[in-house]
Parts: sequence; C-alpha cells; structure tokens
Amino acid sequence: MKDIIFEVCAGSYEDCLAAQAGGANRIELNSALYLGGLTPSMGTVKLVKQHISLPIAAMVRPRAGGFHYTNEEYEVMKQDAQLLLQEGVEAIVFGFLNEDFTIDAARTKEFCDLIHKYGGQAVVHRAFDVIQDIDEAMRTLINCKVDRVLTSGQGETAITGIETLAYLQNTYGKQIEILGGVGLRADNVKQVLEKTQLQQVHASCKTWKRDLTAKAKQVSYGYAKNHELDYECVDKQAVIDFVDALHT
Repeated sequence: MKDIIFEVCAGSYEDCLAAQAGGANRIELNSALYLGGLTPSMGTVKLVKQHISLPIAAMVRPRAGGFHYTNEEYEVMKQDAQLLLQEGVEAIVFGFLNEDFTIDAARTKEFCDLIHKYGGQAVVHRAFDVIQDIDEAMRTLINCKVDRVLTSGQGETAITGIETLAYLQNTYGKQIEILGGVGLRADNVKQVLEKTQLQQVHASCKTWKRDLTAKAKQVSYGYAKNHELDYECVDKQAVIDFVDALHT
C-alpha cells in the first residue's frame, strides 16, 4: 500500500505542522472543524504556505448547515476561492446543492473553471453524501470537470459506507478521484482499502487539548459534549501510526 495518498484534515496552522511531521501526503485546511469545516483565515493560509511543503486543499464554506447557498453567500465563496488560489493553495474544496438534493451544476462548473484557471484541483466535499442519486451526481461532477470527491460512501463512517465506496471506485475511479474518509484510523484503514481499492484516504487523526479559560462562573464557550474545556487538534502520533498502517 505504498502508493496510497493520505490526506489529513487540519483546522489550524499547528495542525498542519503536526500532519507534515507525522508523514501525511496532503492536507485539507479548514477552520471550525466542529462545524464540519469552514473557510480558513488568510493568516493561517499565509503561514501554512510559508512553512508547509505538502499540497494544501483549502475548504471554501462560508457557514455551517447545508449546501444550498444564497447569491450573496456564493459571491463570498468565489472571492474566497480566488484569494486562496492567489495564495498558492493547490486545491479548493467545495460543494453546491440544489434544494432537491442534486448537484448545482452551474455553480459547480463555474467554480471548476475558476480553480482550473489557476492550475488548481477542484474537490467536492461530503455534500455528496446527502445526494439522493449518486450515479446522476457522479456523472454531473465528471461533466463539470471536478477532479476529486470526498465521501464516506454515504455512510456514517467509511466502514458503514464501505460497499458504496467500493462501487464508486470501481465504477468511476478512472474518471474522477475518489477520496474515502470519515472514521478512518490506523486500526481500520487497511480493511477499507482492501475492500474498496481506493487510492487515497482522508482522516482527522484527532486528539483534544485543554484550555481552562473556556468556562467560568455561568459562562461557557465549550462546544463538544464531554469536552467542554477542550478543543480538537491533529495528533502527530496518530498520523505516524496511520502512515505505519499504510506501509505494513
């Protein structure tokens, strides 16, 4: 499994340093991972591009919730994508849906054209996992010239979506890159790869760090159940363990 691409989901500059030190091949850069990942700040992107040698796929997502955006939100997303590409990120991660849970082909195509103009890769995120008809969606993404799609196979995790991941890789893997993710760890990634024949995987390699200033008196800024005083970050050792699992 030496040729498998391993992408780490990062939420900060420090996460990127940990991912690179641990041996990842690529980074998906976000902010607010507890909301599913939003657009990273330009300060973060500048530092990452100065100090990280790995390819960076930057999330463009202006808010939490679904993927049917207002015209105003879409204009912000286009501006963000252009600024990120001008900073040198190698890929833009995005997703546009219609209210009937189909791919918004017009916006997807416009984004792909913008990204490719800068020589970047167009990556559709897990908006794909709420699509009703995956075959229609894949044909639309391919026609729009999307380079890669991140998916759990529409499962709660890649393990529960393993059959669909295998189907997507077998049916469409020569036309578009299939990036499998969600719930992947060092102790289960080989199972998924052997079943699906995926060539690339995505994992968070998450741990928790404590910040006691998250709560005082009757005020709390905690966001995670059972981790009210913590925030999530990439665990370098978990990245190392994941890489080792791929190479054994």
